[in-house]
Amino acid sequence: MIFWYHAQTKHSYNSVRMYPNRLSWEDQPSVFKSYPKRFERVAFRMEDEEDRFLYHIAGINAKKSYPGVEYYLRMNPAAGALYPNELYLQIRGVEGKRDGIYHFDVAASSLTLLHALEEGEGIEPYLGYREAMRGYLFLVSALYWRSSWKYKNRAFRYCLLDGGHLLGAIEAAALLKPHATVMHYDIAREKLNRMFGFEEREWFIGAASVAVPMRGVEVESAEFSLPFVDATRTFEPNERIEQAYRETVALTGCSRQSKAPQFTYERHRLEQTIFSRRSQRDFHGEAITKGQFRFLMEVLSQPVLSDCEAEVSVYTLVNRVLDMPLGLYRDGEYLDYGDFAQKAGYLCLEQYNLGTQGALTLFLTSSDKNYQPLYQKAGIIGHRLYIAANYLGLGASGIGAYYDDEVNAFLGNEEMVLYAFAIGK
Repeated sequence: MIFWYHAQTKHSYNSVRMYPNRLSWEDQPSVFKSYPKRFERVAFRMEDEEDRFLYHIAGINAKKSYPGVEYYLRMNPAAGALYPNELYLQIRGVEGKRDGIYHFDVAASSLTLLHALEEGEGIEPYLGYREAMRGYLFLVSALYWRSSWKYKNRAFRYCLLDGGHLLGAIEAAALLKPHATVMHYDIAREKLNRMFGFEEREWFIGAASVAVPMRGVEVESAEFSLPFVDATRTFEPNERIEQAYRETVALTGCSRQSKAPQFTYERHRLEQTIFSRRSQRDFHGEAITKGQFRFLMEVLSQPVLSDCEAEVSVYTLVNRVLDMPLGLYRDGEYLDYGDFAQKAGYLCLEQYNLGTQGALTLFLTSSDKNYQPLYQKAGIIGHRLYIAANYLGLGASGIGAYYDDEVNAFLGNEEMVLYAFAIGK
């Protein structure tokens, strides 16, 4: 059964015309969170390998200027460049780093020390670990007002999707170490929300570990209380989104995915790709090669290490691939022949410059019961597609807006449509 929130936030041909977004620019929320000056800060030093690893996750990599406004773009994408997610991390046993719990201050390009770890304590138990973990434990939060200011009730989808992209950015950066990344969704969200002083304006939605166990070193739950920090400047509550979060906190029937993904990236080229990742705004209608298509499909087939596996189906429309038949594929299996490029552009909220002009248009769907993990997995898959496409010299664009029911009718399924994606030249 489709979750009520998802059903109530579908786009249709009529809805986008009857309820257009009208932005109140004076209420635009800040996209940067910074703690008061009394908190200790540690600036990133790009000559330091560990700092480079962290910066490659969520650092600023570009600036765009328009009359009267500037946008700072990051390694991780976000719908509308609104960045509704914040990143927190625990560091333990990393050379040159103080053991503690930190906030990633994007604007200041630094880490803010929130809580220095005492011996025998940590956030490991909140993520399901009994032993101390050497390395990094990441927590991803969502501040829905950053997104709902523009996208209204549909914003919770973007919070989860963009949170998945941030988890995917952690995974991509960890490949430079190299180290596997494990995603965590079965976490003590409510307890952590209180400890971090979020006051219902910010919530934890997921976590990731880039760490190894310290065998025989048990750890107790860290206990602290941080002050509330206004991260958005303005705020407007949305009961529908808040209810959706509350009702999707509890997970059911989770199974662990313990098979690690295998990627074939060259390290230096991958690092350049991570730093230069961009969202394509349009394509030129050129074809990609069969080899490029196979590389992308191989990336799509890789599992996601996780404590709560979610089944996500990937439908691919082949619009322009040399020496390959046009048509619809599901998880790499050929389903139907046809030139569906024009249809793809229409389904992507009539963004023909992306859905039609791209060589590939992809739709991600799921009927999984755990809404937060499945949406974040869609974001992780999307981030893998960004990295793989840009690595091949191709453009890519995530598309969070589409005609939900019409996508279902075209694909012939009744699953929740999570994400659309376009790749091309």
